[in-house]
Amino acid sequence: MEDTLEVYHRPYSSTHVLVCRDETSKQQVKETRAPLPGQAGKPRRYDYEYERNGVSNLFMIFAPLDGWRHVKVTDRRTNVAFAHCLKDLVDMHFPQAQKIVLMSDNLNTHKPAALYEAFSPQEARRIIEKIEWHHTPKQGSWLNMAEIELSVLQRQCLDRRIPDQEMLTREVAVWEHKRNQDAVKVNWRFTTEDARIKLKKLYPSF
Repeated sequence: MEDTLEVYHRPYSSTHVLVCRDETSKQQVKETRAPLPGQAGKPRRYDYEYERNGVSNLFMIFAPLDGWRHVKVTDRRTNVAFAHCLKDLVDMHFPQAQKIVLMSDNLNTHKPAALYEAFSPQEARRIIEKIEWHHTPKQGSWLNMAEIELSVLQRQCLDRRIPDQEMLTREVAVWEHKRNQDAVKVNWRFTTEDARIKLKKLYPSF
């Protein structure tokens, strides 16, 4: 936990970019009946029945000090999908960075070994060398700022019926563009000193 908090309080650096990443899923559903159009004083109304139409995975890449985020929609959450997400991070999103300071949670797919499943050993090593790896503690995913951004995405974009992955990708891209235009950042205030007081019970007693 303290490692995470210390990383968050490093000064901003354009050469060592802080990036938090997390993922969520979205079930796509189709309407079985046409919604009733809205009228004066009445919102558009939907039938309670729906048809399930698959589940998509959404990788959130969030640079909280830059006010930038990208959401990659994929069919599944696998080691290979995670590895390609990291390659995009290194080669497309932050190619000029000397290091990407990556904060991720402790899922078994979120390890450097995932890169060796997707790429040649030389390519995997090249990507790994560009990343400074950090993980939030188990049961401590709330410390990942990407989870905060996923919560905003859920409230502002995903909290409704979306029929298919194509529309999901479009809607998420619109949300992402607006957030990036506004350069919405996170002002992280919780410090190591705060943790030692407020979370004292998690520390060993001497």
